[in-house]
Amino acid sequence: MKTPTSKKRPSPGEEDRLAHLQWDRYVRARDNGHIDYIDLAKKCDAYYQGEQWDATDVAELDAEGRPALTINTILPTVNTVLGEQSTRRADIQFKPRRGAKQQVASVLTKLYMQIADNNKLDWVEQQVFADGLIMDGRGYFDVRMDFSDHVEGEVRIKALDPLDVVLDPDAKDYDPKTWNEVFYTRWMTLDDIEEMYGQEQADRLRFIAENGNSFGRDSVEYSETRFGDIDDIESYVGTTLHQDEEIRTIRSLRVIERQHRKVTRVDCFVDPNTGDQRDVPESWNDRKAKKFAKDYGLNIITKTKKKVRWTVTCDKVVLHDDWSPYEDFTIVPYFAYFRRGRPFGMVRNLLSPQEQLNKISSQELHIVNTTANSGWVVESGSLTNMNAEDLEEHGAETGLVLEYNRGSQPPAKIPPNQIPTGLDRISQKAAANIKAISGVNDSMLGSDGAEVSGIAIQAKQNRGVIMIQVPLDNLRKTRHYLAEKILNLVQRFYTEERIIMITNEEDPMQPREEMVVNQMTPEGEIVNDLTIGEYDVIIGTMPARDSFDEVQFAEAISLRSAGVAIPDDAIVQYSHLAKKQELASRLRQDPSEQQMQLMQMQQQLAIQEAQLQVTKLEAEVMKLQSEAQFNAAKAQDITQIQPQLKVAELQAELQQAQQNLQLRRELADLTNNTRQTQAQTSAAAKLATTAMNTAARKGQQNLQ
Repeated sequence: MKTPTSKKRPSPGEEDRLAHLQWDRYVRARDNGHIDYIDLAKKCDAYYQGEQWDATDVAELDAEGRPALTINTILPTVNTVLGEQSTRRADIQFKPRRGAKQQVASVLTKLYMQIADNNKLDWVEQQVFADGLIMDGRGYFDVRMDFSDHVEGEVRIKALDPLDVVLDPDAKDYDPKTWNEVFYTRWMTLDDIEEMYGQEQADRLRFIAENGNSFGRDSVEYSETRFGDIDDIESYVGTTLHQDEEIRTIRSLRVIERQHRKVTRVDCFVDPNTGDQRDVPESWNDRKAKKFAKDYGLNIITKTKKKVRWTVTCDKVVLHDDWSPYEDFTIVPYFAYFRRGRPFGMVRNLLSPQEQLNKISSQELHIVNTTANSGWVVESGSLTNMNAEDLEEHGAETGLVLEYNRGSQPPAKIPPNQIPTGLDRISQKAAANIKAISGVNDSMLGSDGAEVSGIAIQAKQNRGVIMIQVPLDNLRKTRHYLAEKILNLVQRFYTEERIIMITNEEDPMQPREEMVVNQMTPEGEIVNDLTIGEYDVIIGTMPARDSFDEVQFAEAISLRSAGVAIPDDAIVQYSHLAKKQELASRLRQDPSEQQMQLMQMQQQLAIQEAQLQVTKLEAEVMKLQSEAQFNAAKAQDITQIQPQLKVAELQAELQQAQQNLQLRRELADLTNNTRQTQAQTSAAAKLATTAMNTAARKGQQNLQ
């Protein structure tokens, strides 16, 4: 995915001004929180991976013979939330709003699914969501047009490293449309710069770096090529170069890509009927714009607005500076937690209790180790089979035999220190604090004991989902921004006739079919015109494909058991059979006489079962009525009211059963009539086909 280069190069004075302005803006954003964010994000990422001890602390503990345990509870806690996200896939739909059609909205929904499938959006979203939870609350999509595979361009979506994105320090809102600027910076080699921006720019940067006239060590990175150790880059401040070129080489240079808003005057096309406005392309002159407006009945107005300026620099060289081809920034953020311009992630608040748990667990193990061999007290020269040094080395061995001189004091083991009371409870509190802070309980982790009931586990799981709803709601917000961004790119760049391959979900085989957009008819109308109209984005969630099919299969079986005529092919489609598409296609064909007889027998059996249930209920009602009459004649007592209540209950149940029986009969009649009609239609079609084929063959014989 390449960034377009500028067509005209600025003057030396203008280039120097732009390069210094770009560097100053980057340094301001970097020093106002981004450096601190990098340190904290790296620490959170290390804790998630299990690297939770400082190297100096481990060395000191090892020198003292003390353990440094890592009980990584952050890993399963974060993975539980990641698993919750993976079961809630995005379900994006577009609805027509102003000047739009429902048919085009359905086409846009299918096109979005095709773009998501091409970009493996589920996996990209999972990476961005994980970055938001782990890397202190920040994850980023990058959405732009890619012309490497398609001459007219395709929407390309990828996940950016949060450490490479520098936010506007003055921004306070989640929505990137309110930001004034955003930076994307990365280290690139001279070969990469030459490939993307040309050899001339790479040669200029090589000259600046070799002469040491750069912005500093954060702009140019050097490396040593001698046999000795590699010097730290902090020794290079980028002022002068006193070492030989053969010893010191250029490793990489920092490329700063800045998208910022700038006020300018632009010409816009205005539709007098709908009021929609579109910017006149920068490459169009006045004559072309007026002709286009006249041909399509549009007006042209000039107004002042903020447009996105795209500036790319590397040290003191301007690689690109022009208006962005996009209306907004290409970066779409995800913030796990966001509070007035201060995003943060899940791991940050778990660092302290995780450190506490590690230190207390290590201390407990150290106390147990010292208890096993607390030491000995021996009289000097009293041992006969070993000396004090041997006892120190072998004193903790099993089956140790000690001999001491007669009349001397026997060796005595030093009483070990007792484990401090409550030390184990402190470690339990630390583990409980992690669960309380994160909101991930034992039920969500799947670590509940066997004595806990299933209903209680389900209730605790539901409560835990409420506790982690904030990052999931923010993911929903990011999905909305992402869908709006993709819709904007589609309406701006998908202007020519295109053939899109989509999956036909209605066919059991789910084949790939062609869908044509922006198709011009002979009458001059455009079918599936994606460029016209405004649409609302509807964000929903759905389970992962396997889980979704399992739920649908269970519900279909339940409805079939209740008497609802769920088609056989639909049930097979939701199953996990190896060749379910082929089997579903067979079932969709006209049933044979044996299959129809079998289905009629099944319906008759269901009706007979319902009749037996009605007969049984009628007998129970008659029995209870006779008992109630007998009790009423025997004594007028309030204790005899219970049979009467039972009779009323059974009568209501009997009425419901009779209604179910009547419904089954009507459903069976309707199904039989439908099947007979289908059979007659199929037979008539076959007769007509046979007659047509016979007539065609006779016509050919007469011609011969």
